[in-house]
Amino acid sequence: MGFRWLLQAWVPRRAARLCRAVVFDMGGVLLPSPYARARDWEVWNRVPPGTVQRALICGGDDRPWMKYVRGELTAAEFVQAFAQQCFEITNSPVPVDSFLSDLTSKEMSEQLPVMTEAIRCIRAEGLKTAVLSNNFYLHSGASFLPLDRKQFDVIIESCREGICKPDPRIYMLCLERLGVQPNESIFLDDIGQNLKAAAQLGMSTLKVDDPEVAVKELENFLGFPLRGAVPFTRSVRPTMEIPQVPLQKYLENVLGSHTTGSLLVRQFSHGQSNPTYYVEYGDHRLVLRKKPPGKLLPSAHAVEREYRVLRALAEAGVPVPRVLALCEDSSIIGTPFYLMEYCAGHVYKDPSLPGLEPSQRRAIYTAMNQVLAQIHSVDLKAAGLEDYGKHGNYVQRQVQTWTKQYRATETHTIPAMERLIEWLPLHLPQAHQVTLVHGDFRLDNLIFHPERPQVLAVLDWELSTLGDPISDVAYSCMAHYLPSSFSLLKGLGNCDLTHLGIPTAEEYFRTYCGHMGIPPIEDWNFYMAFSFFRVAAILQGVYKRSLTGQASSATAESGGKQAESMADLAWDFATKEGFRVFKAMPAMKPSGRPYSTWAWQGPFPRRSYVTVPHSSSAPAHLILSPEGLSDRAQDLYRRLRRFMDAHIYPAEQALRDHQVSQTRWTPHPLVEELKVKAKSEGLWNLFLPLETDPEVRYGAGLTNLEYAHLCELMGMSLHAPEVKSRVAFGKPLAEQGTILADIATSRAEIEQARLLVLKAALLMDTVGNKAAALDIAMIKLVAPAMALRVTDRAIQAFGAAGLSSDYPLAQFFAWARALRLADGPDEVHRMTVAKLELQGP
Repeated sequence: MGFRWLLQAWVPRRAARLCRAVVFDMGGVLLPSPYARARDWEVWNRVPPGTVQRALICGGDDRPWMKYVRGELTAAEFVQAFAQQCFEITNSPVPVDSFLSDLTSKEMSEQLPVMTEAIRCIRAEGLKTAVLSNNFYLHSGASFLPLDRKQFDVIIESCREGICKPDPRIYMLCLERLGVQPNESIFLDDIGQNLKAAAQLGMSTLKVDDPEVAVKELENFLGFPLRGAVPFTRSVRPTMEIPQVPLQKYLENVLGSHTTGSLLVRQFSHGQSNPTYYVEYGDHRLVLRKKPPGKLLPSAHAVEREYRVLRALAEAGVPVPRVLALCEDSSIIGTPFYLMEYCAGHVYKDPSLPGLEPSQRRAIYTAMNQVLAQIHSVDLKAAGLEDYGKHGNYVQRQVQTWTKQYRATETHTIPAMERLIEWLPLHLPQAHQVTLVHGDFRLDNLIFHPERPQVLAVLDWELSTLGDPISDVAYSCMAHYLPSSFSLLKGLGNCDLTHLGIPTAEEYFRTYCGHMGIPPIEDWNFYMAFSFFRVAAILQGVYKRSLTGQASSATAESGGKQAESMADLAWDFATKEGFRVFKAMPAMKPSGRPYSTWAWQGPFPRRSYVTVPHSSSAPAHLILSPEGLSDRAQDLYRRLRRFMDAHIYPAEQALRDHQVSQTRWTPHPLVEELKVKAKSEGLWNLFLPLETDPEVRYGAGLTNLEYAHLCELMGMSLHAPEVKSRVAFGKPLAEQGTILADIATSRAEIEQARLLVLKAALLMDTVGNKAAALDIAMIKLVAPAMALRVTDRAIQAFGAAGLSSDYPLAQFFAWARALRLADGPDEVHRMTVAKLELQGP
C-alpha cells in the first residue's frame, strides 16, 4: 500500500520537471561519511577532536588533501605531508597511516543499500547516472572506487582527471560525458562548497546529511519512487499507457468482486515486442502482456498463441507462469491481452553473471540447457499442440517469414541483409526432429530461483511454434558471439569463459545433444547465421515502430539501429558455413613445383621455413578469422590482444619519439621491460614454428596459419582513427570523396593480400613449403607493395604532416619500402613466380 500511495502521489509532479541525469558524490553519499568516520577514529586513537577535519579543509588548494585527490601525491607522499599538517595542528604525532587504512576499510567501502536501490530505480526509468568523486590512489597504485561500475553511465575520478571539486571544470567534464545540459541534471553531495559550485553552473543540487532523507527528497524532485519498486519495472511510458478504470473492472470479474484496493500498473523495462506490465490489485501480483497499439504486421504479436502454449506447458510440467485469463476484446484496454501470475525470482540481464562464482555460473547455464531440452521433449499430442504450427520445412518457412517482415519494415538498404536473403534459401540444412520451439530462448527470458540454479519460469513465448529445435539452441548461444558492450544484449564475445566458468558455445551444444540423446550436427554455422538474420529483422521492425511511437521499450530507437550489426554477424557465419562446405569437398592434388628464392639476412624477424608438410595438428582448411582457430591459439590471441591494449599501444608514441631522438641508437629501456613482460605472459618466440620446436619448449608451437592471425594483430595500430577526426576544407577527411575512394581501394587491397597470406600459410602447414613455393613468392611480392601503396595514400591525405614525426606514417613508409628488399627484391620474386607459372603443374 505504501508503494502505491507514493507512486500516485508523485505522478502529477513528474511532468513538471525535466531531468535526464543524476550525479552522485561517493563518500558521504554512496558510501558512509568519511567525516563521521574521522571523528570516531580520533576517539579511538586519542587524537584531539576535529584535527582530521581541520587538516582536510584548511590550507587552500595546495593543502595535502587537495593535492592527493588531484593525483599529485602518492599514498606514501600524502601520509607524510598529512602527518606533518596534523602535527602542526596538535603539536603531537598523529598516526595518519592508520587513518587512511581505516578510511578505505571494508566497512567504509560498502555502498549504502538505500542508494543502491535508488540507482536501480533511476536507471529503470531511463535516466543516466554518474559518480563524481574526489578520490585518490591507494598504496597499491589503484584508485579508490569500491563501487560496481556498471551502475553508472559515467565515472569521474579526480585523481585520474587531475582536477577535483569544487573546480567547475570537473562538473562540466561529467556533464559533457553524460551528454546533458546543467539544467537537465541534479547533483548530490555532502559538502556545501561542492554543491555551490554545481549550482552556479545551473545544476540542481541536493545536500546529503542523512542518506534516507536525501532519497526521499530526490524522490520528490524526480517524481517517481526510489524504494520498493518491482525489479526491472518503470513508470509506464506515455505512448504505452493503458486505461486503468476498465482494466480494474475486468480484474474484478476475473479475480472476484471481493478484491478491493488501489490499482498499480508499472511497465517492464525490457520486452521490445509485446508491451508487458506489472499489475498489483489487492493482494494479487500479476503480469499483463498485450499487443502493441497501432497497425501491426500480419501474424505478429499473437498474444492468443502465447496464452495457449503457456496453458499447455504448465500442464506438461514445463516451468512457465500460471496464466489466468485471455481477453480478446480490444475495447477494454485498446488491444487483446492476457494475464498471468507474477513470478518472483532472479532475471540475469548480463550473461557473464557478475557476482557469482564460476561453479554457480556453470550451474546456471546447465539449468538453462536442461529446461530447453525439456521444452523440446514435450509430447505434442499429449499437450494438445500438434496443430500449433506446420510440420516440416521450418527453417525454410522462417527464412521466408522474416524476409517478408524485414521487407515490410525496411527503412534503408542493409547490404548484408540483401546477401543473406539470397544465401539462406540456397543453403537450408537437412530436416531435423519437429518439436515445440520457443523462438526467443535466451538467458534473460528465464526467471531463476533466488537461492539455487533452478529455472522457475520461461517467459516471452510470442515466437513459439513447431519447428527445428537446433534453431533454439543456436539462438540461445548468440550472446557468446556478441561483445559485452553491445547495447541491447550484453555479450560474452570478449570474455574469458574458462575463467568465468561459463561453457563455450560448443560445450553448451554438446551438453544439449547429451540431454536430447542426439549426435552433434555439422551445419552449426548456418543456424547461427539464421539466428542473427532473424534478430536483424526483428530489430528493424522495432526501429520502424519506434519512428511511429509504437515500440514498447525505451531503447527501441537505438536498439533498432543495431540491425546492421546483427546482419553483419549473420553474414560472418554464412561465410564460415561456406568454408565448411568447401572443406568437405574432395581435396585437389597439390602442385609439385619446387621452392627456391633468395633471402637477405637482415634485421627483420621472420618465420623459419621447412620443406616438409606439417603434422596432423595443422588445420586442413582456410581459417579467415581468429574465431576459427584452435582453442589454444584463440587463448594466445586473446592474451596477445590484452597485452597489446595494456602495454604496446600506450607505449607507441614514446617509442616513436625515441626513434627520432639523439639516443635512437641506444635501445629504449621500455623495450626491455616489455620483453620481460611478454616472456612472463607466455608471449615469447611466437614466430618459432611447430615443426622446429615440436615439444614446444621455446615457442608457442603455432602453425603458420595460426601465426599469421597473430601477426595481423601485432601489426595493428591505434592511429588509423586520426583519419532486441582530421579536418580539411571544412569537413573530416573521412567525408571527402577522394579519401573515401582511397579508403575503399586500400581496404580491397589489404583484404586481397590478407587472403593470399592466409592461403600461403595454410599450404605451408598442409603440403609443405616446397609445394607452397608459388604462393610464398607471390605474397612476398604482393604484401610489401600493398603496404607501400596504402601508406602512401595515407601520407597524401595528411599532407606535409604525414611526413612529420607527429604521425607514424613516414616510419611505416620506410619500413614498407625496406621490406621490398629485406626478404628478397621484387625482381627475384617476380622471376620465381613467372618460372613456376611457366613450368606448369
